[in-house]
Amino acid sequence: MQIDFFKYQGAGNDFVVIDNRKMHFDGSNNELIEFLCHRRFGIGADGLLLLEKIEGYDFRMKYYNSDGYEASMCGNGGRCIVSFANFLGLVAKQARFLASDGIHTAFIDDDGLVDLHMTDVKKVDTVADGYFLNTGVPHLVHFVDDLNQVDVDIEGRQLRFDARFQPEGANVNFVKQKGNHLTVYTYERGVECETLACGTGITASAISAAVRNGIDKGEFQITAKGGSLSVRFERHDGHFRQVWLKGPAEMVFSGSISLQQF
Repeated sequence: MQIDFFKYQGAGNDFVVIDNRKMHFDGSNNELIEFLCHRRFGIGADGLLLLEKIEGYDFRMKYYNSDGYEASMCGNGGRCIVSFANFLGLVAKQARFLASDGIHTAFIDDDGLVDLHMTDVKKVDTVADGYFLNTGVPHLVHFVDDLNQVDVDIEGRQLRFDARFQPEGANVNFVKQKGNHLTVYTYERGVECETLACGTGITASAISAAVRNGIDKGEFQITAKGGSLSVRFERHDGHFRQVWLKGPAEMVFSGSISLQQF
């Protein structure tokens, strides 16, 4: 079996992307997806994206973590698949697509940055060590004074499997705030390690900072290990709406891989 693929990255959060409009790729093959995402035996990525046809939308996005299993929303993956749809000629400067958490709209600016409308956030829980919320994926946001003192893999893994967040578990974000600037380090479930950026985690961090500081409308500039992004939002009656995640989404390379064992 031969598979054509594209490799994309959004602020260092990287993905294997496959044009599956002809439904030739079996998304239920968890072992195959895990192999393709493996950084030594496969192509290497934090996750895999399938672009598929669906009536009434420009496309459907299906997202799989590097463990091979389908996951809920991926913010950077959403931005990357919009860039990919633009490359394929399916969209120009605007896209409307369906993901597992609902309908998303996105815009591509003149610099190629992708601005993605995220899901509304209706509830932010204050917990002992931060804030817990769902931005398409459940996230714990923990504010710290010194990120250099945080071992993201060790501390993130402990919190990801904390009994409070079971059975789903949670992504874990460690955040340093200085004014309207956030620095965010994230441990991602399903990848089971720190990633260079996490779109839903960066969104969760910005919303948590808004709650923490009593802000109802604004924009945060965010630095992740893999690049810079921004999140803007509005809060009405306690609900966060008009939540937008903006940042780079770039093709790294394309290729084909021959699979003997599948």
